[in-house]
Amino acid sequence: QVPLVESGGGLVQPGSSLRLSCAASGFPFQYYAIGWFRQAPGKEREAVSCIPNSDPSLYYADSVKGRFTISRDNDKNTAYLQMDSLKPEDTAVYFCAAQYSNYDRWDLANCKSSIDWHYWGQGTQVTVSS
Repeated sequence: QVPLVESGGGLVQPGSSLRLSCAASGFPFQYYAIGWFRQAPGKEREAVSCIPNSDPSLYYADSVKGRFTISRDNDKNTAYLQMDSLKPEDTAVYFCAAQYSNYDRWDLANCKSSIDWHYWGQGTQVTVSS
């Protein structure tokens, strides 16, 4: 059983929108932070956005602030990344990941690194091109 499965990627024109989904199974989703990462060809994987399990604070990379919105539905064990005003530089494979965050010392700064995430999805391709 694959713990995380992404969906919703595709080929869109600049200025369009996409909503990515990350469906979780096999672990207590409600206790895990969910992060979205992306990796473009020839580049390192970078953090895009992150939502903790209960803290209302959210993380967004500067490059996507004001354009992307992360959310989660614990009843459905699913997280989402709404991507608006897409740009060609958003083209990448997008991954979701899960990190246990149900303890006091968990810090939103954990979202900035791809290290120490317990579960990863297989990725979904997002291509923004005219």
